Amino acid sequence: MNKTLSLLLLVVALCIVPFFITRGAEFSGSDDQAEGVISQLAPDYQPWFEPLFEPASSEIESLLFTLQGALGTAVIFYIFGFYNGKRAREHEQAQERKSR
Repeated sequence: MNKTLSLLLLVVALCIVPFFITRGAEFSGSDDQAEGVISQLAPDYQPWFEPLFEPASSEIESLLFTLQGALGTAVIFYIFGFYNGKRAREHEQAQERKSR
């Protein structure tokens, strides 16, 4: 119980502490930084494609990016769990056949 509570508190701290450390900081992603470098190196550069959907604000863009990451993580770990359970079930069935 203490280990679980400690880990939970650590996760909560890791989520909350950055808000206090980076108070007033500018949050820009690598896309914004790359756009700035490209405009300096090649001012006449024109992008090949335009976005299909442009979020209303950077907060919504961050939310959608985080949601995409969370869904991808859920799919990956579902697959890991599925195959881990399948392997455990096969192992149990093999043990039952040996005991007969």
